[in-house]
Amino acid sequence: MLVGENCVHETYYEILSVKEDSSYEEIRNSYRSAILHSHPDKLNNTSHRSSDDEKFLKIQKAWEVLSDAELRVVYDNDLRSSRHDGITADEISIEDMSVEISGEVIDLFYQCRCGDYFCVDSSELGTMGFALLRDGDFVHVRRLGTFVASVVLPCGSCSLKTRVWVDSDMKISFQEDVL
Repeated sequence: MLVGENCVHETYYEILSVKEDSSYEEIRNSYRSAILHSHPDKLNNTSHRSSDDEKFLKIQKAWEVLSDAELRVVYDNDLRSSRHDGITADEISIEDMSVEISGEVIDLFYQCRCGDYFCVDSSELGTMGFALLRDGDFVHVRRLGTFVASVVLPCGSCSLKTRVWVDSDMKISFQEDVL
């Protein structure tokens, strides 16, 4: 389980009750077993709850990522990265960041406790598998796959870091400065 100061994220491996080095067959067998035990059609209608639906959707999402070799590699890299990034001062959503656009470059900022900023630009995010696309008063964030990933950003002045959580399809609103 990935644990941060402000949130807890269960890994897809934990959701399917398999080890991270499990084979495709082992993952598929565990997925089939889990889906049979949590499928809404198999559950008694009187005891059906939204938590059952949520569990079912988590199992589906885990299978979607872990069954696809390319998505699994990206997910495993993100998982390893999040474990090695150490302690972060804050955990935020990318939607909490401020946007500044200069020509083709989109910069994202979040103010640190010290007064400086955590920042990242669209080209840096591009090398990490994210795409920032401008659409009117919004910047859409796209990610290969359909899962949550994170990026750890250092402050420009002090030693603090923040973890920025990014879902596969988010948007950030912004207003351009009018001169």
